[in-house]
Amino acid sequence: MKVCLSWLKEYVPINMAVTDLADALTMVGLEVEAVEDRYAYLETVVVGRVMDVLPHPNADRLKLCRVDAGDGLAPVVCGAPNVAAGMNVPLARVGTLLPDGTLLEKTVIRGEASEGMLCSEVELGLGPDGSGLMILNEGLQPGVSLKTALKLSDHTLEIGLTPNRPDCLSMMGVAREIAAIQGVQMNPPVFSLPDGEGDINAFASVTIDAPDHCPRYAGRLLDGITVAPSPHWLQDRLRSVGVRPINNLVDVTNFVMLETGQPLHAFDFDNLAGQRIVVRTALAGEPFTTLDKKPRRLSEQMLMICDGEKPVAVGGVMGGLNSEIEASTTRVLIESACFDPISIRKTSKALGLNTDASHRFERGVDPDGTLFALDRAAGLMAELGQGRLVGGTIDEDFRNSDPLQLTLGVSATNNLLGTDLDRDAMATMLESITFQVKAGEGDDLQVGVPSFRVDVTRPRDLVEEVARLSGYNQIPTTFPALPSKGTSLSPMMVCRNKVRDILCGFGFSETINYSFISAESCDRVQLGGDDPRRSHVALLNPISEEQAVMRTTLIPGMLETAQRNISRQQTSLRLFEVGKVFLPRPEASLPTEKEMLAGLWTGPRVQAAWHTKEAGCDFFDIKGVVEGMAQTLGIAGFTFTALPDDQCCYSRAGRSAQVLHDGVMVGVVGEVDASVADSYSLRQATFVFELDLEIIAQLLPDDRKMAPIPRFPSTDRDITVIVDRDVESSRLLDAVTHSGEQLVEDLYLFDVFDGDPIPDGKKSVSLRIIYRSAERTLEDETVNEIHHHLTHRLITEFGAALPT
Repeated sequence: MKVCLSWLKEYVPINMAVTDLADALTMVGLEVEAVEDRYAYLETVVVGRVMDVLPHPNADRLKLCRVDAGDGLAPVVCGAPNVAAGMNVPLARVGTLLPDGTLLEKTVIRGEASEGMLCSEVELGLGPDGSGLMILNEGLQPGVSLKTALKLSDHTLEIGLTPNRPDCLSMMGVAREIAAIQGVQMNPPVFSLPDGEGDINAFASVTIDAPDHCPRYAGRLLDGITVAPSPHWLQDRLRSVGVRPINNLVDVTNFVMLETGQPLHAFDFDNLAGQRIVVRTALAGEPFTTLDKKPRRLSEQMLMICDGEKPVAVGGVMGGLNSEIEASTTRVLIESACFDPISIRKTSKALGLNTDASHRFERGVDPDGTLFALDRAAGLMAELGQGRLVGGTIDEDFRNSDPLQLTLGVSATNNLLGTDLDRDAMATMLESITFQVKAGEGDDLQVGVPSFRVDVTRPRDLVEEVARLSGYNQIPTTFPALPSKGTSLSPMMVCRNKVRDILCGFGFSETINYSFISAESCDRVQLGGDDPRRSHVALLNPISEEQAVMRTTLIPGMLETAQRNISRQQTSLRLFEVGKVFLPRPEASLPTEKEMLAGLWTGPRVQAAWHTKEAGCDFFDIKGVVEGMAQTLGIAGFTFTALPDDQCCYSRAGRSAQVLHDGVMVGVVGEVDASVADSYSLRQATFVFELDLEIIAQLLPDDRKMAPIPRFPSTDRDITVIVDRDVESSRLLDAVTHSGEQLVEDLYLFDVFDGDPIPDGKKSVSLRIIYRSAERTLEDETVNEIHHHLTHRLITEFGAALPT
């Protein structure tokens, strides 16, 4: 909202510097975003004294002038009839930007150089006279800027209003706030209407068929109107806030809207079929051409202003081309109405039309200000258009006009704000912005809400008014009373933080993806037709088709992040994400939210250097990350078994494992399937894991057990057995671990081999077992006996053979 200081002074005396006023308005909730002097362009327009005038050698109507610009003589070609030597006139220097948008440059006119322009009032936007040069006082010094010489200064303020303050979308609304700041009275415009002739009801009628969309519609009629340019004062007022003048009738509607906040519309009454107005909703698909000359198709929820046969305006948004004011217009029907904000907002958005009128109506206008604005516009049109006012007013009003009464508790307000204001102080503040205040029971105040404050509907809104009027900076800063002992973190938060620290220590970077994904993501990651993750929670108003549903797995987001980085030559990636997935529940309105952990590794295991060769990561690297994380968390018992081929969706069959703990599935780890990688344009081997973080959080031990450093040395033995190729190595490890041998301290797999001379369908598996006693040094005979026993167990349990 742009306001002009000179215009505001018509309603309230302003005794503050413009910078102080801007600060004060900002502190009461009307943020001033910019302050400009509307005459700043006159800084490069100077007083010029015409020294001599000569005929132009190549043009009869032009003259060559030498003008004293204060810093020397400037040649100027001029065509004004009243130019004469010795006169002081405005000289616009090269580089001046005139009000009509013209940028002056050094030029040659009919072969003669011209370094500036001698100006009229109209060209400078300072008056209506364009017949000749603007003649200045003879005592002015050449070279002085015109802004200084004429003492011209008028600031405009650009106010960034929040949507809940439509009352300040007008000069009177802002003036009311300034009056409250200064503790003075606002003076609304005083006007009188000429005597009306006849009765409007004999000429026109209004019928409201949609009172839920239009609770009030009023109109006045004028006859014998002459359409002409507006007087300079009206044009200047509109230009001061950035509105382009059109003609006297249209300019009056814009002026009154800017003054009062009530949008108006003027119809050419002779173009209204049946001389009547019908307010109704549109027919489905009904065609209509608006004032911007664009044909539109309407829907059934859009409010239309119609005559006896056809629509003539989109209610509250824009008029129609078929009833606009033209040069031949002589009879005008002025519309002043109150429309439902929600209806106007939906219509404006659906049609893509955001006008000054819709901007105000969709936020709410003063329903009691309808007639005031109507009479104000009728009086100005009758005066400026030299027309006759038809007697009477049409006013169809379906509102409940009882004023809203609210109770404000003084003690409750002080407790909420942390202030110490008494009842009289609060009453004075509210009365300064025209609330009606009476004493209530106890320390309560009974407050009558003015009709223009459509945003004040409950006592808390009054508390906000007290806060802003007393000054937000006057409210003391306090800190909440907190117990000295902090609360402990939840198990999930502890787990989440530990996982982040561990994975970052493994060289992974955390990524945060949107919780919204494309509905086609399930197909891209090849989820099975009966997979519950195919059921989505769809968004009602998605940002785009790529973010239309809530995610049920973290993998699509991880793959998209990898693709985005690889396409930018970042080919070595270690990423993880902690986030929720959303699984619909048929019996409930809200989905199940499960916290998951996903990781991705692609590119080299180590970068090439002088001492190492580059080697790509593989399945065992990503598996090792999961194992290392579990070990660091203190979780024992994680096992990895081959994921059945029919359960491999986004992971490659034969290179995927399910992660189990006591038979409960925790997640999946494996290589991304080639077809899935192709759908995300990934051209290098990529490995992922996805784990249920809620299960992991439940497995975190409450405490850690420590053991003393062993006093006695360890010894190790190797076992190599030949088993069937489909026997998982982890089963061999489990068999040794669960053998019950107390002297087995640790074991690990160090070699797997198949091929010649190993028979077909077989593989060689080598384990290393670490033995140690906490009480003595082990002798070879003891170790060999235990080792022989374990070897025999593996041969028996797995049908294994020893290599020959």
